[in-house]
Amino acid sequence: MDKRTFLRQLPVLGLGAPVIFKNLDQWTRSVKHLSPAEAAENEDFWMQIRSDYRLKPDYINLENGYYCISPQETLENFIHHVREVNYQGSHYMRTVQWDNKKAVAARLAELAGCSSDELIITRNTTESLDTIIGGFPWKAGDEAIMAEQDYGAMRDMFKLVEKRHGVVLKEVSVPNHPKSDEEIVALYAKAITPKTKLLMVCHMINITGHILPIRKICDMAHSKGVEVMVDGAHAFAHIQFSVKDLGCDYYGCSLHKWLSTPLGAGFLYVKKEKIPQIWQLFGEMGRKEDDILRLNHTGTHPVHTDLAIGNAIEYYLRLGPERKEARLRYLQNYWTNKVRGLPHIILNTPEDPKRSCAIANVGVKDMKPAELAETLLKKYRIWTVAINGAGVHGCRITPNVYTSLKELDTFVAALKDLG
Repeated sequence: MDKRTFLRQLPVLGLGAPVIFKNLDQWTRSVKHLSPAEAAENEDFWMQIRSDYRLKPDYINLENGYYCISPQETLENFIHHVREVNYQGSHYMRTVQWDNKKAVAARLAELAGCSSDELIITRNTTESLDTIIGGFPWKAGDEAIMAEQDYGAMRDMFKLVEKRHGVVLKEVSVPNHPKSDEEIVALYAKAITPKTKLLMVCHMINITGHILPIRKICDMAHSKGVEVMVDGAHAFAHIQFSVKDLGCDYYGCSLHKWLSTPLGAGFLYVKKEKIPQIWQLFGEMGRKEDDILRLNHTGTHPVHTDLAIGNAIEYYLRLGPERKEARLRYLQNYWTNKVRGLPHIILNTPEDPKRSCAIANVGVKDMKPAELAETLLKKYRIWTVAINGAGVHGCRITPNVYTSLKELDTFVAALKDLG
């Protein structure tokens, strides 16, 4: 969508014009002549972007993977929506609530690269993918494949359908440093049998940042009659892609991660022809079987969060998706290149820059992940998260667009000091 067209469509029914800070447009004009790779290294520009965030000074935040805080512009729009919905009360909820949510979902679908009748707004990735796992037409003896590196909430949901429907669960382990895409594809292919019905795979493994070859995995699985559900929690608005180009049947993500919406937003994509077979988890009668909205009945919910998705999309587009991805990859490679190869450092993320972006995972020999995380916070004032399992032992490091090289230098110095 043309940016000006998108901006003209931003006002939603009954809520007035959005809050737009003009500084962002001025800043991006200053790097318009630069390629994304060149802009990624322009510290003056990114320090201007940093000023658009309210950052807590107590620590360096290198744990954006759980939740990426919103820039001030998105936050102010969110607060505006909260006030307006509260001001209008049930009149808003009974008149334009659904029209506005539909309009925001349509913008989201366009950004995701799918049809608006294949996407619904959810609260997070867990809700999105559990809707599919719980509503899939399972029969006793059907098999489901996943990886031990997949997120625990979805693996737990599979355990529930195992108990309820007699589904057989099969687990693979994705190597941290694969030799090729084909090695990963073969790993999943080997686990498939004639009884396999659904394969779950991460677009970007949350504990390591490893980007998997989704299209190749989908093509392989479909050739064997197996459907594919993709966990895109960390990929959307982080790396650029089109859901349609991935070739998957189902895709779920969280928007409060890399799109930086306020907490409690995600989406679920279901390929149009797959919608009728998914059993809805909450009752809403009267819709056609191929209407994806029958999977989206959540009752009264915080509609102002849904509205803020539109503002977060607008901010993301003005910042520039290519520019953002290039910066995030630059930041990760900036610090990993300085410590990769040190005898006491263990990097659990592939070295090939195409196989990762902002997220990486690092460990220190003879140091438990929890101890490393505690030391980084208490001694160096660096906030991270410890990961200890599924072949990954270290701390997940997730900078964001506001992260400075000075902060990463502090982190690198800490890692070297721990040797």
